[in-house]
Amino acid sequence: MNQTITDWSKLIEDKFISELSADEISTNVPRQVHNAHYSFVTPKPTSQPELVIANESLANKIGFTSDYLKSEEFLKVVSGNIVIEGMKPYAMCYGGHQFGNWTGQLGDGRAINLCQIKSDSSSYSLQLKGAGPTPYSRSADGFAVLRS
Repeated sequence: MNQTITDWSKLIEDKFISELSADEISTNVPRQVHNAHYSFVTPKPTSQPELVIANESLANKIGFTSDYLKSEEFLKVVSGNIVIEGMKPYAMCYGGHQFGNWTGQLGDGRAINLCQIKSDSSSYSLQLKGAGPTPYSRSADGFAVLRS
């Protein structure tokens, strides 16, 4: 299967955003988010991205060829430099404990989900880590080094 931009529409499922509540505020600044499970965000473009490693067996299972993993389009998608038509990038909102205390709202401070991809009976989330700030970034910038 040779992937092109139009092929993405056959892969994208996104049950998460179709079944749960979106943040009504579209401003992407760190803040308290109310009555929402996620916020739409756009990854920050990066200059001179470079593909370090790709999991070919998983990519093939999803429907990407080894050639597609080497393509300029794939590099632009996984670096956050382009958002393919049909993708609606979002950061998830959740609560939890940190350092033994209930902190209330946490959320994806530096993770941005590009989309859910359907493959046979499985669903995979295509996620960028460290692709820029989200409403859940608190006082951080939302970026990460490769080892993170």
